[in-house]
Amino acid sequence: MKIMTCPVNGARPISEFSYGGELIEMPDPATATDAQWADYVFNNNGAAAVKIEWWCHAPSTTWFLVERDTARDVILRSYLKNDVSLPRGAA
Repeated sequence: MKIMTCPVNGARPISEFSYGGELIEMPDPATATDAQWADYVFNNNGAAAVKIEWWCHAPSTTWFLVERDTARDVILRSYLKNDVSLPRGAA
């Protein structure tokens, strides 16, 4: 059984979690063009890499970030958004 560590609830079965998408910077709503919004909403980078993703622990509704190597499907770390500094360019 695959296990994911929730920063609030600890190690839990992966079936308790929902994927929320890759963490990407939102364009400025006041200045974004329709093309920029469409790119933000609909275009995802599907290339295998180490990515920062939103995940939710469904029983507790805790949203947190996971750094995951999608090429190997390995979770490197999980943390609440305010717990650590995010890499430059991340929202």
